[in-house]
Amino acid sequence: MMDWKLIGLAVVVAGFALRLNALAVIFVAGVSTGLAAGFSWTEIMAMVGRFFVDNRNLTLPVILMVPVVGLLERHGLQQRVAALIRQAKVTSAGQVLWLYQCLRELTSMVGLSIGNHASMVRPLIVPMAEAAAKERGGGKLAPADSQTIRAQAGAAENTGNFFADDIFVAIGALLLIKGFFDTAKIEVSLRDIQLWSLPTALWVMAVGWWRFRRLDRQIRKDGPVSGTGPAGKEGA
Repeated sequence: MMDWKLIGLAVVVAGFALRLNALAVIFVAGVSTGLAAGFSWTEIMAMVGRFFVDNRNLTLPVILMVPVVGLLERHGLQQRVAALIRQAKVTSAGQVLWLYQCLRELTSMVGLSIGNHASMVRPLIVPMAEAAAKERGGGKLAPADSQTIRAQAGAAENTGNFFADDIFVAIGALLLIKGFFDTAKIEVSLRDIQLWSLPTALWVMAVGWWRFRRLDRQIRKDGPVSGTGPAGKEGA
């Protein structure tokens, strides 16, 4: 017999597969799960409000960051960053992204946050990587390669943060893992979790180096855009 309390998982999978708005998908999934669990609409909305207030220290900085970044971009932040990176003619897009991933891992290991997608990746890292790729490609970049760089920049943020924040004891993720094992009555010390998290972080760093080298080779293979074709190459 199907457990309708898990309907939210199906909503998330279907919504992401259809490329719908992520925030709307998560909201609908939460509401559907609550209704399936027997909660009323009023109770669900009350829980949403309570959780937002309880976690406002995490959500408000992200919400307030959007207009700040928009204002900086309006006054030429991306152009300034791109101009700086163009002066380093030996830098490639892959090198920029790999260095950022390494920096993100190192800061996550000690519990420091230097930014996220809204405050760091979009306004700074992406323009730097695209400027480096254009500098090596004769001043132009294929649209497909530009989209790939943006996706890889997001991946650098996610992997650099996610796989390295289980090393410092003050990070909530490490305590969450410890709590999970305690609930399952599995004896695991914080030191053991830290010990096994370190090789994972180093491996992710090595994989990132390989992935970003592949990105540079792909950009060199595609060459600069020369027409209006769908892949940024000369149209037929």
